[in-house]
Amino acid sequence: MGIVLSNIIAIYRRELQSYFVSPLAYAIASVFWFIAGLFLVMILLGPSGILVYVASLDLQGQQLGVPVPPIDVPAEFVQAFLDRLGWLLLFILPVLSMGLYAEERKRGTLELLATSPVTNWAVAVGKLLGVLTFFITLVLPLLLFEAIAISSSSPPMPATIPLLGHLGLILFAAAILSLGMFISSLTDSTILSAVLTFALILLLLFVDVIAKSIGGPIGDALGHFSLLKHYNTFIQGIFDTSALILFASYIFLGIFLTAQSIDALRFQRN
Repeated sequence: MGIVLSNIIAIYRRELQSYFVSPLAYAIASVFWFIAGLFLVMILLGPSGILVYVASLDLQGQQLGVPVPPIDVPAEFVQAFLDRLGWLLLFILPVLSMGLYAEERKRGTLELLATSPVTNWAVAVGKLLGVLTFFITLVLPLLLFEAIAISSSSPPMPATIPLLGHLGLILFAAAILSLGMFISSLTDSTILSAVLTFALILLLLFVDVIAKSIGGPIGDALGHFSLLKHYNTFIQGIFDTSALILFASYIFLGIFLTAQSIDALRFQRN
């Protein structure tokens, strides 16, 4: 067990270091922060932002002499922002995961990994932890800006709502990255890997729409596989064990399929 753990840590450190010396990773970070910053500003202060909306409701209430129903502005802001981030990940995560194994295939180092004494599971877990850690470093500055934005709310916003929302964001990203890692292990083309991962994410996001069109018990069962449905549960500040199990299942499935893919490659080489 100790040897497996040390192998995972070694792969994790190697993968994480590769992101911090990659120009592509810095380009991804710049684009992500720029677009996420625009989302944050527009949701708060834009022409149709939440502060303008609440101010207009308050003005209408004063003019008509009608009491305005209370609006939980911090919660609405966090939910709207995390919802936009979820859609942004549709484009960011395939680019992050496309080179996890495809680059190894292109450089010819995947054969070395496949024939090394390090287990395929250890390599897959280490790679997934590395790319997920890099993604978390992208999210941390945004969490700071969110905290500043809601710090002056009165009464103070319960910490469980943003924490559960960001937990859902990380689990959502981990599930997609795990499946993207499997797709990356099937090809030596990073572009093809990104495109196929993008298509898979679209399918998993809209499976709930497909389930509703089918209806009945089959539709209900199919709807439980929707990533978007369970992600929305977390960003609403609701801890749902079924959502947690679903994300964990997708993560495990991606790691399992990746290990089997590399096992197949090892069998071919032998």
